[in-house]
Amino acid sequence: MTIQENLNKIQEIISDKKFLNNKGLGNEISFYIFDYDPKYEILVRKQIEKTIENLKERHGLKIKEFNLYKMLIKMLKDEDLIEVIKEMEIKEGSQEVLNAIKTFAPPETFIEQIKNESSDIDIIFITGVGQIYPFIRSHTILNKLHSVIENKPLILIYPGRYDGQKLILFNKFKDDNYYRAFPLID
Repeated sequence: MTIQENLNKIQEIISDKKFLNNKGLGNEISFYIFDYDPKYEILVRKQIEKTIENLKERHGLKIKEFNLYKMLIKMLKDEDLIEVIKEMEIKEGSQEVLNAIKTFAPPETFIEQIKNESSDIDIIFITGVGQIYPFIRSHTILNKLHSVIENKPLILIYPGRYDGQKLILFNKFKDDNYYRAFPLID
């Protein structure tokens, strides 16, 4: 199937009552990964935005998109750290910026915000995975979300490959193995 056919299929899958009611998954959590070739990043971003709006309008679903990158930028802006980070990179280099941001915004910060803002949501979308790399790794977010998100579908939009076991970001960087999510599109 083409990328556009896969993107069109998302709305069909999500609007199915079985998907919304977590039927057919046994006792498994309802975490899904929509993986795609990173060369389609802009197309996927635009289409996911339209899909979310269509699902809200046509089906009355409460959907929340958590863009990890935008969340990080907001955290940095809220603490007036953008200029500090820029200066740090010039003076101390990218590795120091990476270390500082990982300390400032560990995965638990994102998990807590997602937990707090998703209690009355039907479906959670996690986006911005490629944009936030290497500050946050997607397998870390998924593993930590298991304990706080229950009984609602979560869809990770992933620029790379997922074969049901391995996550390969940008089709280049192997993330740790992750076995608990289902591919959204077979």
